Amino acid sequence: MTKQSFTVLIEKDVDGVFIGTVPSLKGCYTYGKTLDELMANLKEAIEVHLEAFGLEEKELPATRFAGIQEIVVEV
Repeated sequence: MTKQSFTVLIEKDVDGVFIGTVPSLKGCYTYGKTLDELMANLKEAIEVHLEAFGLEEKELPATRFAGIQEIVVEV
């Protein structure tokens, strides 16, 4: 078994819940009440995602983290 690393985006909602998203795996996200819980849940979510969509994911072009920007728009 080989190891693979993934960049995750972590946000915190108004209730203090951490939300983690894996940008390179479309639709792969989870949450946790603490960062430790979130990280454990993310590992499980990634494993399940790859198990379910592994062949499809291998055919997608690899993406790498490029940064985060804030943008302001009028609404």
